[in-house]
Amino acid sequence: MGMAWAAFLLGLAGSLHCAGMCGPLALALPHPGRGMAGFVGGRLLYQLGRVATYMALGAASGALGHSLSMAGVQRWVSLGAGVLVLSGLMAAAWARPAAWLGRWTGHVKRWLGWILRRRTMGSLCVLGIVNGLLPCGLVYAAAALSATTGGGLAGMGAMALFGMGTMPVMLGLGLGGGALPAPWRLKLSALTPTSLAVVGVLLVLRGMALGIPYVSPDMAGGACCRSH
Repeated sequence: MGMAWAAFLLGLAGSLHCAGMCGPLALALPHPGRGMAGFVGGRLLYQLGRVATYMALGAASGALGHSLSMAGVQRWVSLGAGVLVLSGLMAAAWARPAAWLGRWTGHVKRWLGWILRRRTMGSLCVLGIVNGLLPCGLVYAAAALSATTGGGLAGMGAMALFGMGTMPVMLGLGLGGGALPAPWRLKLSALTPTSLAVVGVLLVLRGMALGIPYVSPDMAGGACCRSH
């Protein structure tokens, strides 16, 4: 439960990063017609499509984490995920994005452009689903958290909470047409690296199994007790 709510707080704190990265797309969403109800409903469907992709990622990562837990290696996975998040955060300051990442982003953006030309409620939902596939360090950190929640269903719930954390800013941006000035969005999105660092540290602490409830439970002791 602790890691699931950490995913929600990560989404809430990182939502301004989402506004900076995906804000232009949210502002460019077409109007599917049907008056104000269609305008609001279309933007809500777009956001729900994005969250649905996150939930699918959470189900997969949670199931993988559970299988590794059954094998007795989840604490090492948590440690490794935390180190990867922290290493990726440091590398992002100096390294160029990998070539394959740029190619994948290009493919997704072409899909988005193709779907954007449709003006239906369904196409807006599909647009959100595809948008969720864009490479994003924030999403990867949330997926790493969901891998430690204990199963596919719990992982799905954690990623749903992460998506809900991003919703107020992203939905407000889509409905309000960017009411928050761009300079403020840029300043506030600087909180994202701090959020990622906190997630990395939480994962490392969880893997260390220090016996701290919710934050760093004694996985080895729990597994031992269950085995008897």
